[in-house]
Amino acid sequence: MGNDRDNGDNISTRLTYFLVGAGIGAVLALLFAPKSGEELRNDIADATRKGIDRSKEAAAQLGAKANEVYDTTRAKATELYDTARETAGEYYEATRERAADIYDTATTKAGEVVSKTRDAAARQAGSIQAAVEAGKQAYVEEKRKTELSGRTEAAPTYTPEKAM
Repeated sequence: MGNDRDNGDNISTRLTYFLVGAGIGAVLALLFAPKSGEELRNDIADATRKGIDRSKEAAAQLGAKANEVYDTTRAKATELYDTARETAGEYYEATRERAADIYDTATTKAGEVVSKTRDAAARQAGSIQAAVEAGKQAYVEEKRKTELSGRTEAAPTYTPEKAM
């Protein structure tokens, strides 16, 4: 890129030196040439036309070089944009896939935990239900014994251990 700029500066420098040299040469040629007024005017007109033609040619070359630099820069910018867009798309896709994997793993683990919790609760529910039923049965028996014996206050049905 720096090279292109140097070439552009080189062309404009050449054009400037050329125009200055052509102008000096034309003036010197007119001053030292013994010609009539009409011939001198024709020479000035010819020199002016040649200078204009050369200026147009140099401007066309400079314009062509500017277009070339513009096209090269545009192509590089487009290439960089496409590369960046492609890379961003790849990172997006990889991140999306990784997030989906993590989500699937988390969902699976959560399902396993819920399943294990339900199984444990079901096992415990059976034990708790059996304990509640045993408690009800013991209450009914104790109440029946109390009603048969005629006692109104509850007394332990087990034999108290004697303190040693």
